Amino acid sequence: MKTRKIELKDARDYFPALQRKIKGKTLTFFDGPGGTQVPKRVIRAISNYYRFYNTNSHGQFQTSIETDRIIEDSRRNMAIFLGAEDPSTISIGQNMTTLNFSLSRAFSRLLIPGDEVIITQLDHEANRGPWLSLRSFGVQVREVGILENGTLDYEDLRNKITEKTRLIAMGWASNAFGTVNDIKKVRELSYQVGASLLVDAVHYAPHFPISVQDIGMDFLLCSSYKFYGPHLGFLYSKPGQLDKIPVDRLSTQEQMAPYSIETGTLNHAALAGVNAAIAFISSLGEGKSLHERITTALEKIGEHEKQLAELLYQEIGSLSNLKIIGPDFSQAKRAPTISFVHNSLSPKDICRKLAENNITAWDGHFYAQKAVEVLGLSERGGVTRLGISLYNNTNDINKVVEVLKSI
Repeated sequence: MKTRKIELKDARDYFPALQRKIKGKTLTFFDGPGGTQVPKRVIRAISNYYRFYNTNSHGQFQTSIETDRIIEDSRRNMAIFLGAEDPSTISIGQNMTTLNFSLSRAFSRLLIPGDEVIITQLDHEANRGPWLSLRSFGVQVREVGILENGTLDYEDLRNKITEKTRLIAMGWASNAFGTVNDIKKVRELSYQVGASLLVDAVHYAPHFPISVQDIGMDFLLCSSYKFYGPHLGFLYSKPGQLDKIPVDRLSTQEQMAPYSIETGTLNHAALAGVNAAIAFISSLGEGKSLHERITTALEKIGEHEKQLAELLYQEIGSLSNLKIIGPDFSQAKRAPTISFVHNSLSPKDICRKLAENNITAWDGHFYAQKAVEVLGLSERGGVTRLGISLYNNTNDINKVVEVLKSI
């Protein structure tokens, strides 16, 4: 994957949406946790697929052969992106939720009444609902609590892991509060009882490099529309793991990993966009190999986002009518996502005011419904969430802080 190097300071120029104006003023994007904007090359790759390649896979003619190449390139690129190396570990789905439901249905055929699965109160419902459904099969689904600052209660986690624990399913980073969980510690705890580890990395992947091999993941899920690509879900399965579980599949589907969990025709044009998104990210890094360029790019992106997020955290924290929900930046790692509540106005009111100033921000629970409920924030409409992405800058921070001060 060859691509011209881009400096991070120039990255904004590659996102057409950042040039859009409403009533003569450009938009300022803080909605990245719900899906980032996409660079020109992603748009061009998707458009070009429909212009030149559009056909189904596994044919003997040229456009089908080219489609097959796009699919396999996406497996290879995603494997490198996740530090997996082996393309046969990467399965493709409509989204992370659909893939996770497929996994939970497969596990329902393996687990027996009395077996235990651990989830957390911090997680997105996409990594709770599929596993909670196992209760109807007699599986004990145990929930790990959270603390007042929106971090995981690790003592509670230790107490809930038993010899009957078969799977721990948890998020790497909270899309609601920016909390980053200590997955290495959880992996060590899961090893002690022989439990599998499934990680939702949807909110983690856009901000930090990943090496599934270093941590020893059994399963990892992520979504490309969170890291400057189109809407698709990806599943990493440790070699041999996917072949052990009885996933739903047609007799006509290839009966081995990574294909067995994939249902129906894939979104080929979107896969072309994923390849372009990874190429764009790698163009921001340095190194001879694609893995090196992706890793250094994400390190650079992460540092840029952290500086902006710390500034935003300090500015919001200085306003007496706002309260930040989530950990501070003394944590070893924290995602650049800042959520807060106003002492009298609802999150919807705050977001409406921001929208009047062409600032995009989210209100609600963002499908981290349980976490918002446990912290007593549901009745007030959840929180207001601001997310930093690689294309944000200090002008964006100053603009949103100015509006918040005026409220």
